[in-house]
Amino acid sequence: MDYDVIIIGTGPAGLQAAIHASRKKVKVCVLGKVENSALQRAEVENYFGVRSTKGREMLQIGLEAAREFGADLLSEDLLTIEMIEEGFKIKTDSLREMTTKALVLAPGISRKKLKVEGETEFHGLGVSYCATCDCNFFKKRTVAVVGDASMAASAALLLREYAAKVYWVAKDYKASPQLMEKIKATDIEMVKAWQSRIHGGEVVKGMLLDDGRDLVLDGVFIELGAKGVADLAMEVNIFPDEKGYITVDRSCATETPGVFACGDVTGLPWQLAKAVGEGCVAGLAAAAYVKKESE
Repeated sequence: MDYDVIIIGTGPAGLQAAIHASRKKVKVCVLGKVENSALQRAEVENYFGVRSTKGREMLQIGLEAAREFGADLLSEDLLTIEMIEEGFKIKTDSLREMTTKALVLAPGISRKKLKVEGETEFHGLGVSYCATCDCNFFKKRTVAVVGDASMAASAALLLREYAAKVYWVAKDYKASPQLMEKIKATDIEMVKAWQSRIHGGEVVKGMLLDDGRDLVLDGVFIELGAKGVADLAMEVNIFPDEKGYITVDRSCATETPGVFACGDVTGLPWQLAKAVGEGCVAGLAAAAYVKKESE
């Protein structure tokens, strides 16, 4: 076998798994492109021991630590996983093939996009996909939440605790009755329209709606949910739950022996602390699995 443990994902969960597995003296490879991590554009101030720092700086420290402990870092994306008798065979987007005794799935999740002008340009400059992560940066400011379901309603309620003004923009409102009652008991302004463009200068300044209105804003929170990881999981006989997340036990083990999962793919909250904690557990568990299978 080429490796004892291959970790899919170079975000905080994957790198933490690599650090802990490598410290147990098993051969580890981390697969993925770090520039794709959501932490790259984040400002972190809700993590233990950190007042405020750039997410990309934390990622760099994580990469260096994983490398120092002996993990191989491969900047390629996963193409396929195949179950074989001794473990797993993976193929990357460069058509490289590798075998491993255990897998850790930590690819993160891909937030659903609005696909409107300005969304990509202002990501990290006023456009956010995580109210829980970024609410503190919008104290006494004006923000809009975009999305029609309960996730958007919850984000609007959270942001109202920080922002001076909150708009909830949706074509229709499909949140639970309980959340709708809470929204109506606040001064959150419900705007029944949709975005056509996010605009600004160095940062977000506003959002043009499809009915011609132009909201003056400091931030836009896109709360449309996340794309699942079903295709990746089902290649190793893992069937995600109804929300598209991978179910794990307390050791971050999945229903398939030798496959572990950690971070955003296991469900909410999408938080750095959760990702790092689960990464630690998954890395240790994967190393223990490999050693037990080798006895």
